[in-house]
Amino acid sequence: MKETFTAAAVVAGALAAGSAAFAPAADAAENVKCYGVAKAGQNDCAAGPGTTCAGTSKVDYQGNAWKLVPKGTCTTMELPGDRKGSLEPLKRDIPS
Repeated sequence: MKETFTAAAVVAGALAAGSAAFAPAADAAENVKCYGVAKAGQNDCAAGPGTTCAGTSKVDYQGNAWKLVPKGTCTTMELPGDRKGSLEPLKRDIPS
């Protein structure tokens, strides 16, 4: 009886660990890259020319710098002036 319980516990643990590995993929599907919404130094990784990785954008709302945001919110964000978020890189405020 004890061996059956232990085997069942091992299988249940393996299944739980396996399903946890898929959780980040589900989160990624619920978020999108939104360009032009990050404040200087607050972009997510691999923003594009003028940046090397996360936190390296040079100006507020840099056009090629992005942040992950919930799907459906990017283009409706309220930003200063007439700026809007974009699902594609923008050609604004890109330092050389």
